[in-house]
Amino acid sequence: MSAADDQELEAIRKRKMAQLQMARQQEEVMKEEAQRIEAQKKAILRVVLTQEAKERLGRLKLGYPELAANIENQLIMLYQSGRLPGQVDDATLKKLLEQVQPKKREINIKRK
Repeated sequence: MSAADDQELEAIRKRKMAQLQMARQQEEVMKEEAQRIEAQKKAILRVVLTQEAKERLGRLKLGYPELAANIENQLIMLYQSGRLPGQVDDATLKKLLEQVQPKKREINIKRK
């Protein structure tokens, strides 16, 4: 191999390393941003929800994570817009869940 080939390979390696390092830095920044947003959400929910409502939302998150995230986002938006009169208790959270969840169809089997 000639010196020109070695220089070309070295330049390619350096570009690739720079690209990998940039990708790693971007990933790290996005991860930190996601953590910061999650911390803000938790702080708002701590203020908005009573202890019983927090527990109910935690149990809901175990079984239905998408629904729980939807409820959390709605509560945060209501809080930020100032439309939340006070803390959300368990009964209010139940009402909100009933409004959000689709009605379940009841199946009756009649035997003759």
